[in-house]
Amino acid sequence: MPGSIEPLDLCNVQVPYYFRCPISLELMRDPVTVSTGQTYDRTSIESWAATGNTTCPVTRAPLSDFTLIPNHTLRRLIQDWCVANRAFGIERIPTPKQPAEPGMVRSLLNQASTVSNPFSVRHSALVRLKGLARESEKNWNVICSHEAREILMRILFSDVSSGSSELSQEALAVLVMFQLTESECTGIGSDSNRVVYLSELLFHSSIEVRVNSASLIETVLAGMRSSDLRAEICNVDEIFAGVTDILKNLSSYPRALRIGVRALFALCLLKQTRHKAVQAGAAETLIDRLTDLDKCDAERALATIELLCRIPSGCSAFASHALTVPLLVKTILRISDRATEYAAGALMALCSESEQSQKDAVSAGVLTQLLLLVQSDCTDRAKRKAQMLLKLLRDSWPEDSIGNSDDFACSEIVPF
Repeated sequence: MPGSIEPLDLCNVQVPYYFRCPISLELMRDPVTVSTGQTYDRTSIESWAATGNTTCPVTRAPLSDFTLIPNHTLRRLIQDWCVANRAFGIERIPTPKQPAEPGMVRSLLNQASTVSNPFSVRHSALVRLKGLARESEKNWNVICSHEAREILMRILFSDVSSGSSELSQEALAVLVMFQLTESECTGIGSDSNRVVYLSELLFHSSIEVRVNSASLIETVLAGMRSSDLRAEICNVDEIFAGVTDILKNLSSYPRALRIGVRALFALCLLKQTRHKAVQAGAAETLIDRLTDLDKCDAERALATIELLCRIPSGCSAFASHALTVPLLVKTILRISDRATEYAAGALMALCSESEQSQKDAVSAGVLTQLLLLVQSDCTDRAKRKAQMLLKLLRDSWPEDSIGNSDDFACSEIVPF
């Protein structure tokens, strides 16, 4: 490494040049050696290779391969140097977790998929794969590149009558970490035995199994183009009941809430089976859980509410819940533009069908919210819904509001 590189000051301490990456000139945190013998920080050399470079940055010699060998000796020296300079505010770099070796991943997948292997060997291999996939994105990519999805699906559905199979449960836990292709989703959705098996897992004694099953169902629904296949899945009553129960009774688990909302939204995209969601108690559950959700999940929940409000039974269910209208009014302009649009759409549907909902909306302060909405930078669709709702509620406004309505009746906000 050229000695002309200026020392790097870190917390007013000069960093030895041989501790610095030749590419970034920063202190190396995970030094690795390439085929030319030069050492770089892993992140820097991976970025170099990712941009199409095929030569060593220092020597300019062609890289025969891109195998990166961890330089443990140099890393320990850097860590010792950090400890020695702790008094100057230098923090010791952590020992990095090495990415999974492709050979080891192949071996684990082979152990897990070989039926003749003892149960303990297959189960241990699946648990190890799950741990590797959770450790880092690099491990996830390595596992994904070895046809892991096909192997995991084979293990998961090898005996659909065995709902208590620990192997199936572990395979499911790993499989839900990957995005399935359309053909893989179709392969699951077109097999009624597989769909029924997943619906049964929604009522498993293990919370993780229940949530993982809901996650896979959502993935399959979102990954298929065939509306007929989606309809066949949505026609399984147990799926709506299971997903709704996850939202209703597992609210203390953030992942359960997130997956439950995503799955219910995917199920309700199909209009002809939305009544099943209402029958399963989805309307009441969505309202009860709305304030527990973060931004993205709240948007999906409100989108689902608007979808269910488009059918008579959904409107009736939401209208009968005392908190529905006040919560929807409160949501306007509070979460996001999308959330505001969905809330306004749901209110429009409810107020069109129920005079009581109109009175509840006015009592909750919807007039002020809607006037602010039509003057905001929200979406055009949200503004149109707000204008329609203002016009619909005109007869329900309090007398003092009507008396003072000349202040905006002739403006460009809402043409009456």
